[in-house]
Amino acid sequence: MSLDVTASALTVAAAIRHREYSAVERVTATLAQIAQRNPQLNCFTTVVAERAIATAQRLDQRLGAGDPVGPLAGVPFAVKNLFDIRGQITLAGAKISQDNPPATTDATAITRLEQAGAILVGALNMDEYAYGFVTINAHSGPTPNPHDPSRVAGGSSGGSAAAVAAGLVPLTLGSDTNGSIRVPAALCGVYGLKPTYGKLSRAGAYLFSSSLDHIGPFVQTVPDLAATFDAMQGPDPQDPVCDTAPAEPVTPELARGLEGLRIAIAGDHFARGMDDAVAAGLAQVVAALGVTDHVTLPETARARAAAYLLTACEGSNLHLARLQARPMDFDPATRDRFLAGALIPASWYVQAQRFRRWYRDRISQIFNSVDVLIAPTTPCVAPRLDQRTMTIDGQEVLVRPHLGLYTQPLSFIGLPVLSVPVAQAGPLPVGVQLIAAPHCEAQLLRVAAVLADLGVTA
Repeated sequence: MSLDVTASALTVAAAIRHREYSAVERVTATLAQIAQRNPQLNCFTTVVAERAIATAQRLDQRLGAGDPVGPLAGVPFAVKNLFDIRGQITLAGAKISQDNPPATTDATAITRLEQAGAILVGALNMDEYAYGFVTINAHSGPTPNPHDPSRVAGGSSGGSAAAVAAGLVPLTLGSDTNGSIRVPAALCGVYGLKPTYGKLSRAGAYLFSSSLDHIGPFVQTVPDLAATFDAMQGPDPQDPVCDTAPAEPVTPELARGLEGLRIAIAGDHFARGMDDAVAAGLAQVVAALGVTDHVTLPETARARAAAYLLTACEGSNLHLARLQARPMDFDPATRDRFLAGALIPASWYVQAQRFRRWYRDRISQIFNSVDVLIAPTTPCVAPRLDQRTMTIDGQEVLVRPHLGLYTQPLSFIGLPVLSVPVAQAGPLPVGVQLIAAPHCEAQLLRVAAVLADLGVTA
């Protein structure tokens, strides 16, 4: 038996379909790897070993009977601990949630991945209630960066990104409000996709800011990303914002390359403040694609501020009763920001929503002449776990809010954005965002596939 526990998702699925090893053998090896390494990595908060073994046994029986299996057959996966897992309490990173009853059904995304043959092995660490960019959780502890355990993994889906980067599982799910998929993907050196708002069902996911939240995958390769995205697509009546149009597979698009794509670099706000490593990674991607055109997104600083206001207002409103009844049971870093959000005047929220419509219209006009925009994902490589401030444009600023400097302005108008890991000579990863118009995920994956073929992406 040849079993590489760090293999990509589609490599695992192919090996299982070809009977190189069984699904049970693969899951058993994955569970052993988690048991051995998670005490240091702190990615997993829950492991569902019995469920995983039982699912693998059923899959092996189907393979033995010659029954068809899905494209992700036997692929172990895990989810941010805000996704409902049948029989488990949905924590959302919070101590208060421990008093809730266990979930009675799985989140839609879990169900669809299992229908494609994937096998759930557990739930992953996160910032409390998904409010953060670092995954330093007062209740479950920090998730360190697998590339350097003295540094953050990013957040709020830090456990999800770190689990893939460390090779514990080849596929995880996270959520993204203002960068919570893209930031940890960049800092951990993996692919992280925030799809179009409503493209993937959020049913069974504990939301933070309903009008901004997306769910999406972390993986090691572009084909893995396409297969995972395709497996989760499709209408879902349980999520009222979920796209009702039939799914359009993106996997066949990977072979098309850059044919007909108009690519430009996002300038102004997205060209300022990055450190040398990020600038070098961005330049590497731009040079490989031969891109020379620049585009300025208007009023980007206001877009970032508006996204913050909407997030703070919606999040604090969601948790207002808990803030009033059990304030000391919150993570202090989360509680204080929720309390601040509760004090924001309603008129500010209304103005932010008005600006949101204006900004969406302006960006839509840009996509009349451009298909894909390129921008850095984060302004720096992963900060230290104990680091409170960093320097951007000569000014000392707090780390936690400013890791979203380049992700936040793109969050609240529902665009699909993919953070791709850039191959670097240095020890710490760098990510670059690929941005497209709504429902144009295939264009992002086409560009990412070309970058992978050129050896630019890690």
